[in-house]
Amino acid sequence: MQEQFTEASIQIDNMERIMNLFGNFDQNLKVIEDEFNIDIIVREGEVKIVGQENAVAMAERTLNTLMKIQENGEAVTSHSVSYTIELVKEGRENRREELDSVIITNARGKAIKSKTIGQKRYIDAIRSNEVVFGIGPAGTGKTYLAMAMAVKAFKSHEVSRIILTRPAVEAGEKLGFLPGDLQNKVDPYLRPLYDALHDIMGAETYQKHIERGVIEVAPLAYMRGRTLDDSYIILDEAQNTSSEQMKMFLTRLGFGSKAIITGDITQIDLPKGKYSGLKQVMEILKGIKGIGFVYFSEKDVVRHKLVKDIIKAYEKHEEEIGESE
Repeated sequence: MQEQFTEASIQIDNMERIMNLFGNFDQNLKVIEDEFNIDIIVREGEVKIVGQENAVAMAERTLNTLMKIQENGEAVTSHSVSYTIELVKEGRENRREELDSVIITNARGKAIKSKTIGQKRYIDAIRSNEVVFGIGPAGTGKTYLAMAMAVKAFKSHEVSRIILTRPAVEAGEKLGFLPGDLQNKVDPYLRPLYDALHDIMGAETYQKHIERGVIEVAPLAYMRGRTLDDSYIILDEAQNTSSEQMKMFLTRLGFGSKAIITGDITQIDLPKGKYSGLKQVMEILKGIKGIGFVYFSEKDVVRHKLVKDIIKAYEKHEEEIGESE
């Protein structure tokens, strides 16, 4: 039986609100129309949705959810549109409200929040565990959200220092072959961590804390032989640790400390034959109380939509290779 065409109406009195909802050149509107194969007509504060019954119902739920985002003082972005569409299709748009709580406000006064349900699950895991592994593709906010939680804990005096680290040898490059002194050599590897801290804290505040020694950004090798008490420790790019390095890092944890380990097991740059410490620890530590594992998917990517599509394409390709072997 062929589905009947129908229409639904939503009243929006504020023209500015309509413009923000639909985006520049109505790009958000076009995404919703294309996704549900419906037409949206705007006349004098009335938004009319025309199409097949089920599609109209989903488009209406999408617009109502996006309007709630507006009511909370947030701008409607291309990501919030595409993610809301995904939730509506899964019948989970009510869970969008879980993303409204603010983690911290950055240096520019912008509220940092979870943008996906996967990110919210990650934040909850960080709150309730002493050691958390955030594992998933690039663009899912693993490192940035860990930084935000670290700065929040530091500002509320839950910890007395923040330590950020990552393996200093990536993509086949050895530090000895790079120009400059040690600081110059490690800086390119640590730059993403600096940038995130600058954004959250502001460059001036960040520099002040670095000079006082309460924020430390250093290669993983610098952690050896230390016990890190009363600290928030973040290990980034953990897929590029060896088994020995991962064990060394995890056993640095002292009293009153929390460790967040982030990585993407599809982006391992270790020499051939060297097993990733992150992949190994996923088996060794699962089920231990106080240790949480959160796995992100392409649905949690908050970058350009093409990034999601690229990740999905690579995952499909790797599955096909696995099946043929």
